[in-house]
Amino acid sequence: MVESLNSMLVNVRDFPYVALLDVIQEKMSKWWNDRRIVAMAITAPLTPSRESEFRPRFAQSNGRHTLQLNPVTYHVKGGELEGVVDIFNKTCTCKEFDIDKLPCVHAIAAAHHAQVSVYSLVSPYYTKEYYVLAYGETIYPVGSQSQWDIPDEVATRVVLPREVKERKRGRPKTSRFPSVGEFRKRKNRCGKCGAYGHYKKKCNS
Repeated sequence: MVESLNSMLVNVRDFPYVALLDVIQEKMSKWWNDRRIVAMAITAPLTPSRESEFRPRFAQSNGRHTLQLNPVTYHVKGGELEGVVDIFNKTCTCKEFDIDKLPCVHAIAAAHHAQVSVYSLVSPYYTKEYYVLAYGETIYPVGSQSQWDIPDEVATRVVLPREVKERKRGRPKTSRFPSVGEFRKRKNRCGKCGAYGHYKKKCNS
């Protein structure tokens, strides 16, 4: 989301603050509505990304030997790794179920043995309902400044301009600083003519 906003604001970041906020609001309103439409059109129980990740595990769980240890705990054997599943606390000794909050192959096999819906073991945050709720609110425009209802305590507040520091020599920087862990591809600079985009061997100068 942050990178999408950065790329969107490249040509408008020098706008006045109010105009800049209007651009952001309009884009966010469109994104929210587009995602709401996608979420409401989902027919599967889970979000598309989680459903595509979850479905292959059903086939992988077939043929696993499942032994019930107590009313909620099952020992699942077969495959490269066996696991002990607690369907009440939604855990497995393989730790995949614990970390992803999405049933692993052992949990799916245990759920089938216990005749429990595997989707009841999935974190609710992966469901269609939560996906729709995430984009359920509408982002409205703030309207014209002439229509703003500004409290008197705000309207009468005196805001002093920020302290202007002595400007450094040279052209001011317009590109943002890269985030932590972000790498930017360096442009090739010709050692002959000094131009960017090609090497010395391919220079036509």
